[in-house]
Amino acid sequence: MNKTATESNKKRKLPVIKLPRGVIIAICALPVVITGSFYALRHVSSIMGWAAAHVSAPIRRFLGMLSSIYPFSVTEILITVAIVWLIYFIIKTIMVTVRRRGKLKILSRRLLPVLVAALYVWGLFCWLWNSGYHAPGFAEKNGFMGGGVAFGDLMSVTAMFAKKANELAPLVPRGEDRRYVLDRREVFEESTDIYRSLAAEFHSLNGKLYKPKSMLFSGLMSRMGYSGVYFALTGEANINTRIPAPFIPVTVAHEHSHQLGVFAEDEANFAGIAACISSGNIVFMYSGYLQGLMYLLPALYNEDHEAWLEITSGLFYEVKLDWRENYDYWESQKKVETGVGFLDNILTSITVNMSEAVDNVYDSFLKSQNQELGIKSYGACVDMLVEYYNNGLMN
Repeated sequence: MNKTATESNKKRKLPVIKLPRGVIIAICALPVVITGSFYALRHVSSIMGWAAAHVSAPIRRFLGMLSSIYPFSVTEILITVAIVWLIYFIIKTIMVTVRRRGKLKILSRRLLPVLVAALYVWGLFCWLWNSGYHAPGFAEKNGFMGGGVAFGDLMSVTAMFAKKANELAPLVPRGEDRRYVLDRREVFEESTDIYRSLAAEFHSLNGKLYKPKSMLFSGLMSRMGYSGVYFALTGEANINTRIPAPFIPVTVAHEHSHQLGVFAEDEANFAGIAACISSGNIVFMYSGYLQGLMYLLPALYNEDHEAWLEITSGLFYEVKLDWRENYDYWESQKKVETGVGFLDNILTSITVNMSEAVDNVYDSFLKSQNQELGIKSYGACVDMLVEYYNNGLMN
């Protein structure tokens, strides 16, 4: 039996919930207030410090606890769903707008809810994470002096790191070819305790840690040049598991430092290395010394090539092997090899441009949040390493 058009339309109609105009205005205005208040107050360090400690920290801990229930990366799921939905929304909006009259009205009705939702997300992200960039940092709260490094101190600390790396390199698990072998599951499990010793000295690092998450799209992360990411809206430490194995433990420690409220990248680098070295776990200790050398040796090279050559020539074969594997891996991510010449050139160009675009966006983001050195702030980790470990050598 055929139904009439009227009956079909009635059946397809969904109940419409009409909200009072005042409620709609309030819903739209609230994210403006949330975001606007952040930008108005972000230069007041005391307010940002209070927000980071009493608003951001407890909420991020709660979100981290919730996301730890799931074995997969909630961050990755949310971002994937958001991208897929956004593509669908754009296509659907174009189709609807083209087919119907009153295009401007239709477009505004479709875009307004999305813009409001996006503003809610950004406003929450500002208070949960960006507030920390404008609050007193880890170095300031823990009495690091900064202001430069003496060459003698740089030399002595670099030599100490090289000596320790040499001592530990043969002790970590290796295969018959002497290549590093990592039990990733064990590292992830043990990582939640690695800050225990360092937190006894730096009390701001006290806190509950949750097991990091492996990223399904690790290959894409490598192409963009990133080894891990902490996402404040889920409280998760997400790890690119395709990076060379010797550097996974220290990468985990770096992302854990963000979970504990270390915001700036250079300070997170220091905290991650120091946590590994002080953990008492050989796998983490070696990874920490190896990563520390990756920062210290280039700084030494810029000051004195002969001193750099003296230390590097004394590195054990295993250390050089791990170092070379890391270099070769990241170089390989800049090229795409399919066997088809012109296609390789096109895809490689796209990969390089994509990586540069992501770097530029992130660099601009850091600078906009009072991180004046941008991505170059990673190098500032050297000052903290030298100051901290030189004091240890002198005591």
